[in-house]
Amino acid sequence: MSEMNAPFFDTLWTSLPLPGVVIDPDNMIVEANTAMETFLNLSARSLKTRPVWDMIHVDAPLDEAVLRIRRDDAPLFVNNVDVGSGERAPVQCNIQFSNLIDRPGYILILMKPREIADKIGQALQSKTAAKSAIGMAEMLAHEIKNPLAGITGAAQLLSMNLEPADQELTDLIVTESRRIVQLLEQVEQFGNLRPPERRAVNLHDVLDRVRKSAAVGFGAHMKINEDYDPSLPPTFADPDQLVQVFLNLLKNAAEAQLQGGTITVRTFYEQSLRVARPDGTRVSVPLNVEVIDDGPGLPPSLAGDVFEPFVSGRENGTGLGLALVSKIVSEHDGWIAVSSVPGRTVFRISLPLAPKPTEPEQLTEKEN
Repeated sequence: MSEMNAPFFDTLWTSLPLPGVVIDPDNMIVEANTAMETFLNLSARSLKTRPVWDMIHVDAPLDEAVLRIRRDDAPLFVNNVDVGSGERAPVQCNIQFSNLIDRPGYILILMKPREIADKIGQALQSKTAAKSAIGMAEMLAHEIKNPLAGITGAAQLLSMNLEPADQELTDLIVTESRRIVQLLEQVEQFGNLRPPERRAVNLHDVLDRVRKSAAVGFGAHMKINEDYDPSLPPTFADPDQLVQVFLNLLKNAAEAQLQGGTITVRTFYEQSLRVARPDGTRVSVPLNVEVIDDGPGLPPSLAGDVFEPFVSGRENGTGLGLALVSKIVSEHDGWIAVSSVPGRTVFRISLPLAPKPTEPEQLTEKEN
């Protein structure tokens, strides 16, 4: 049976449309499929036995991430990073890392180049096109909310004169109308193009606000633990937008475990990570926050796309919460990634340091 399976899996690996490599415990490439040869414009023979990050240039340091993948035995999804080689220009990709079940220490790396629809979405992030498309979405959302308010009010008035059996129908109208309003409010929120009002922010102050809000609201049934690095310096961010980011992440974790569970919020400093800005410059993002839960994990079919709009693993989910999180983090020159297996899901956000005060500002403060 195994003799029959080997050629089949060789053919499957060769035919896989996504560029892929397998690396050994020393991060050396041991396998590369045909799609990866085409993607890098390099032969599998020239790739094998070479250090993976020497041959595949990724615009984000991933050595520490690969160590955590092996340690935690959990896959990792990294979105919107530039990948290339010495033989071709970088291409923006989503990357998936997975341990091989029967080969301890070996990792499968798959690249998903951004498709044309994604490029259109990126184009909508800029200038006139963004203002037109998103402005129209905001306008429509606002206009639709007005008649929905009338429908909800009319249904509530009708219910006052109905029998209990008939009130179920008006209650359904009210419930569904409110759900649509919530969706429209998220569309309006997602379309808010106001740039962040950035200043020096203590991440722990932001996280304390979020934890207190969660503890008396949507996360009252959860145990929320803190694992903070007390020496963490301030980041450069809009504090209200950061509150929105972490509220969304904690809310997702709480809603994934309606019967209760544990959420751990961890902060730490890691100097190595840098991300590219849209203008091509690079910025260090050493301030890290992880939101960890012990819930069922993300559906495997969605894990690689959770930051895309309208992708949701929950019934009646809008799929805009994590897309908004990703948008805000990106506008703060930050980086977001997720790893998930049943019993452990980790959302990691990396942010830049606040700039040091200039000399004139320091003198002014002393004079005052």
